Amino acid sequence: MSTSSIQDSLAERFLRYSAISSQSNASATTVPTSEGQWELARLLKSELEDAGAEEIHLSETCVLTAKIPSTLPQGRSAPAIGFCTHLDTVDVNLSPDVRARVIDYHSGDVCLNESEGVWLRENDHPEISRYAGERILVADGTSVLGADDKAGVASVMEAAVRLLEDPTAPRGDVYLSFVPDEEIGLRGVRTMDLARFPVQYAYTLDSCELGEVVESTFNAASATIDIVGVTAHPMNSKGNMVNPILIAHDIIAQFDRHETPEHTEGRESYIWVNEIEGNQSTARVGISIRDHDLDGYEEKKQRIHDIAARVLKRHPRAKVTVEIDDVYGNIEDAKTEENAAATDNIVKAMAELGIDPINLSMRGGTDGSWLSRQGIFTPNFFTGAHNFHSVFEFLPLNAFEKSFEMVNTLIRRAAQS
Repeated sequence: MSTSSIQDSLAERFLRYSAISSQSNASATTVPTSEGQWELARLLKSELEDAGAEEIHLSETCVLTAKIPSTLPQGRSAPAIGFCTHLDTVDVNLSPDVRARVIDYHSGDVCLNESEGVWLRENDHPEISRYAGERILVADGTSVLGADDKAGVASVMEAAVRLLEDPTAPRGDVYLSFVPDEEIGLRGVRTMDLARFPVQYAYTLDSCELGEVVESTFNAASATIDIVGVTAHPMNSKGNMVNPILIAHDIIAQFDRHETPEHTEGRESYIWVNEIEGNQSTARVGISIRDHDLDGYEEKKQRIHDIAARVLKRHPRAKVTVEIDDVYGNIEDAKTEENAAATDNIVKAMAELGIDPINLSMRGGTDGSWLSRQGIFTPNFFTGAHNFHSVFEFLPLNAFEKSFEMVNTLIRRAAQS
């Protein structure tokens, strides 16, 4: 099949999926947090059923899993591998409705929305100049494109359907998972029944431009400090009132002002106070903890406990409680000799496909970060898109095709293990 027809198939699939509004909602308390994620999951389930996938299951939390069975001859085995992509798009105060289209890009600026005056300017986004003469996917300037992660979903689904149509293609067992609510703290993957994803290692497709590979992510935790003060009328407050808002201020003042997101980069860690609310009787401080290094991560968690205890000694009539929840872990901490083939095969696949790898230590996490903490080593590789979470997001079809080819090549290489 020609490159053009593959790209057409990928684009058609992407346009079909992106037309379903599936933005996650951080204020919701259910999983999934939006009805559109159910709609997309049901569509994928139907397509997998039509293609002949096995063990298809859609959970009560909208986690869709399926199996592409091995075609290896009896007596020959290969490691079972998996692919995990997410159903939701991000909420960054833009329209949840994506109106994507393919354009022929020649050079210069791109008008995304004439009536709204939204342009993708080459001066602001010089990376687009690399794709002169190519076809690219863009949205209409009112929303994200949603390549994060519908490009990942489309690449995996296109590969799955084609493999199921060809029983002669050598492969071991391949498991698929499509999960909701990744963009709001990996809520969906945390509900996955891992018995339905029995793999030696897996991959996410949740990164940006051609060649990006992520084997290292943050260890992440959320901390909440709740403070209860003592109320009193101002006429007799002296010696009686304990102001919880000032206690919150005292706690926040103990942190290093340069160990924050706006002062760090690369593998540098941070403690980010990103929420505070209070009144006369109570206050709450919300904190995010991020560190690639596990020892440093644990030290930061203990430091928050120590700071709260130290401040409480100065205000013994107050009540201060700290709750810290692990959100996800560093992918690389799950790497072993037994599963190192996951990244070895990424390197080999990229060499085979003529792709120059761009190795990143991600200042964030993926669904693979949670899976890796559960013992399933799950590195991440590119979808091909640029400018995630922005109206200026775009996806070159040549890079999109390379992401799809990576899926096929990784499956084939695992079968040769």
